[in-house]
Amino acid sequence: MHEKWFISDTHFFHANMLKFTRDDGSKVRPFETLKEMHEVMIQNWNSRVKSNDYVYHLGDVTFRYDGAFNALMHALNGQKRLIVGNHDKIKNHGLLQHFEKVELWKGFKEGNFTASHLPLRLDGLRDGAFNVHGHTHQRCLAHPHYINVSVEVRDYSPVHMDELLKEIKEKGG
Repeated sequence: MHEKWFISDTHFFHANMLKFTRDDGSKVRPFETLKEMHEVMIQNWNSRVKSNDYVYHLGDVTFRYDGAFNALMHALNGQKRLIVGNHDKIKNHGLLQHFEKVELWKGFKEGNFTASHLPLRLDGLRDGAFNVHGHTHQRCLAHPHYINVSVEVRDYSPVHMDELLKEIKEKGG
């Protein structure tokens, strides 16, 4: 049985992510170094995801495509699938080699949602009434049919399908 997990906006090797602040001036990401950020995300990921699980990365994976990135991706458990984000360089085989499938969006009829990087118009969803997305980082959209899986709002960890289904049910889905 393949468990399903969702994560977005890891932004591996993106040093400027450590400088971004919230409206109140606090840091968006509470890490002092990229090494610390990577270690936390790898630990959180691997403590949840098993080798045969599917992980749907909803985009904005990395800002670096080299041996260090390859080593980081190999350290992450699971069979990875990419929903392309606005910062993903899909012409770069250094990125694509780590993903079994690459899509622009993916419908999960059984869960009543469509997964994407950017939040999609709800009236345009083909699969379900909810949109599981990333891109907005720490900001969650007010409409209850949007579910953000950006790492900043998910404790820098993948989110299990069952948790998403519970959220959808609580929101009337």
